[in-house]
Amino acid sequence: QVQLVESGGGLVQAGASLRLSCAASGLTFSKYDMAWFRQAPGKEREFVAAMTRINSNIYRTQYASSVNGRFTMSRRNAESTVYLEMNSVIADDTGVYYCSAGQEVGAPHLTVDYDYWGQGTQVAVSS
Repeated sequence: QVQLVESGGGLVQAGASLRLSCAASGLTFSKYDMAWFRQAPGKEREFVAAMTRINSNIYRTQYASSVNGRFTMSRRNAESTVYLEMNSVIADDTGVYYCSAGQEVGAPHLTVDYDYWGQGTQVAVSS
């Protein structure tokens, strides 16, 4: 049974930093494309960042334009964990952050391409 468990969310002030983690189990982690999405109240779930496998342990990292330069996604295959380092957060970064996993994801920014989702972790940024 595949499980994705996010952690690290919380309430922070604008300009602060936060690191989210997603621990995966029940899958061959290194073979999976991983992504972060977020959902603000009353809005649709939106793409944040993704690491898609090119070959072996080489991955391509992509970011939404709204977070590019502020957020950094990374992964540790040995620990089956992905991270999202969030710097210079702003009020618009508020939402529930979800971790997702899929294989050979064709369009990393689309939710439909992912097979598994975590329960989410709440991030609230006060201005």
